[in-house]
Formats: sequence, structure tokens, C-alpha cells
Amino acid sequence: MEFSKLKSEIQSGARLGLAVKRAVRYPAFLAGIALLLAGCRLDMHVQPKYLPYDKTNFFADGRSERQPVPGTVARDQLRLDELLYSGKINGVVADEFPFPITPADLKRGQEQFNIYCTPCHDYLGYGNGMIVQRGFPQPPSYHIERLRAAPVGHFFEVMTNGLGRMYSYAARVTPEDRWRIAAYIRVLQLSQHASIDDVPAAPRPGLSAPAKGETAGQSQ
Repeated sequence: MEFSKLKSEIQSGARLGLAVKRAVRYPAFLAGIALLLAGCRLDMHVQPKYLPYDKTNFFADGRSERQPVPGTVARDQLRLDELLYSGKINGVVADEFPFPITPADLKRGQEQFNIYCTPCHDYLGYGNGMIVQRGFPQPPSYHIERLRAAPVGHFFEVMTNGLGRMYSYAARVTPEDRWRIAAYIRVLQLSQHASIDDVPAAPRPGLSAPAKGETAGQSQ
């Protein structure tokens, strides 16, 4: 038994000696060994740490992560502009926009409206979208007098907080895009209640009036 152990040790020593000789004779071999050993460094690559929501006995509440300090604000989330982020001025629903609405803003508003709003409200805002046609409760038309007279901040507030069966879109649509959608809703309201006198003179000859008893929206 002792002889076998001694033999094994001698063979291991021989292998080690051979490796050393090769390293001395072949610099490239030595460099390869050094590179291999460098790749085995652990340092802080593997370290004792807690992953999110891991339990610990260190804190009395048993949680490894600490709760944010009261009043903590995430980066870029210091929302001091009341109108932009709440649709209100001094706590009252506003009837103005927090930034000038340009044609590009209206185009963006139309795109976002078509994505998020048309399934219920349809493309003209009458509340006859595809899921309504398939049985979902119909939302009010944007063209009723109550919503035509509503301040623009009302639409922003509904998109932000939800109302009735409509859930909040705050996590899906940015505040700026919510305002652009609200601006586009105003465009829809104007388009469905405009008269021929609201149209510039040049394109008037190419327009056709809706049939008797139809609204402009129903004729499209």
C-alpha cells in the first residue's frame, strides 16, 4: 500500500517536472498557463451577497433590501410641473396644454390614439370600437355635449387614472403622449361638428355633404 502511494507521488512529481521543463523551453506554453490561471481569479466575480427579495436574519423585518427613505424620488421622476403630470392647475382640472401643440404633436397623438384608444372608442370617437362590437360595454361618445364642453385636462386625467371600466394608461403612455392624444381628441370633436364655413375655400368644391339625417361621422 505504501509502495503504491510512493509510486503515485513520484509519477506526479515527474509530470510536474516535465511541465516546468516545457514551460522553460517553450515561452508560448508558459504564457498559455499564465492566461489559464488568470481566468480562474474570483476576486469579486463570485461574492457573498443577497439577491432581490432574499431573506436575511440581519434585519428585524427579515428582508435583505431596505425600503427607500421617505421622500425618495427616482432619477428623472421629480415631477414638479403640476399641469404636465396631473392635468391640473392648483388642483383644478385645466383647460390648457402644458406645451404648444404642433402638427407633429397632433400626428403623434393620432398614432397613439389609433394604437390605444380605437379598440373601444373607434377611429372617430363615437365609442363603437371593435371590442364594443363584440360585446364590451360602450364608452360615451366624445361628441356628446358633456365631453365637448369638458376641459382638455379631463381627458388627460382619465388616461392617467382610469375611469369606470377603463383602466389607467399611465404605465403605457407617457405624460407628453397623453396630452397629444387629448389634443387629437379635440381635433376629432372639431372634425365631426365643423361646418362648411370652417373649411378653407380652396378644398370646398371637392367636399360632399352628408346625406340627410346623417352626421359627418356616420357618413364616413
